Amino acid sequence: MISLPDGYTISTDSSLLNIDVIHGFLAESYWARNMPRTLVERMVRHSLNFGVYYLGKQAGFARVISDYTTFAYVADVFILSEHRGKGLSKALVGTILAHPNLQGLRRWMLVTLDAHGVYESFGFKLVEYPERHMEIHRPAIYERPPDSKEA
Repeated sequence: MISLPDGYTISTDSSLLNIDVIHGFLAESYWARNMPRTLVERMVRHSLNFGVYYLGKQAGFARVISDYTTFAYVADVFILSEHRGKGLSKALVGTILAHPNLQGLRRWMLVTLDAHGVYESFGFKLVEYPERHMEIHRPAIYERPPDSKEA
C-alpha cells in the first residue's frame, strides 16, 4: 500500500474526476497547451485514470494508455501547485505501477521534460535504443488561428 499524507487519496474511479480542473491544468501545460475540453473528455473516456484527491477535491491526475497485456504509456501526470512537495508524485507513480491490471507488461513509456528523477526512482530510464523509436510529434496541434471557428 502506498503511503499518502493525511486527507489524500488516489482513485481510479473516473466518476470522481473534476474535468474542469484537469482541463484547466492541461490547457496551460507545456505539453497540451490550449487543448480543448472536448478532447480532455475523450481522453478520459479512453484511458485508465488516476485521480489524486485532497478531502475529495482534485489535487492531481495521471492516466495510462494500455493494451493491459504488453504495453503502457503514462501520460498527463500532474499535481496542482498547492499540493506539491508532499510526495504525491511518487505516490501516484507507485500506485500506477502497482495497479493489478498493469502487471507483467513488457514495456512502459512516458515523456517528461523535467521529472526524470521521479521516474528514475521507479526504474524508468532513457530509451536504450533511440534509433528504434519513431514518432510523429505535433506540438502545436491545439493552436488555432485567431479567426478559427473550431473549438
